[in-house]
Amino acid sequence: MTRRDPFEEMERLFERMSREFERIGEDLEAGFGDLETGLGRGITVDVAEDESTVTVTADLPGYDRDDIDATASDRTLTIAAERDESVESDAGGDDSLEYHRRERRRRSVSRRVRLPSDVDETAAEATYANGVLTIELPKTDADGDGHRIDVE
Repeated sequence: MTRRDPFEEMERLFERMSREFERIGEDLEAGFGDLETGLGRGITVDVAEDESTVTVTADLPGYDRDDIDATASDRTLTIAAERDESVESDAGGDDSLEYHRRERRRRSVSRRVRLPSDVDETAAEATYANGVLTIELPKTDADGDGHRIDVE
């Protein structure tokens, strides 16, 4: 007859609970992300991986490269973008407009994405073209430090 170690069973229970809470958190984050993007306020993303790289693709139409900030830390990628739109009157334009709502002047969006693997933040590469941000993060062992990603 084999004796069971109660502490080992508790450890397995805590590991299962931890995985379940992480899954629930990701589901909630994904749900709120869908709600925000459905309202036109969030960033839509695709996350894919192969043997060596995690690739995140995000739609950010209407932003300039300098408006975008991306940071990776602790298997989490944060993408933020902010722009100011100045509305100036052209010669011959109608200066008599009275605005009742000005939602197009300032736009700020952000999104946190949980990465499926540990990545080397310092070797990440990002490109932005035609309103689409693509970030490639090489997989590696975790080092614990965060790193800002330059967008080209």
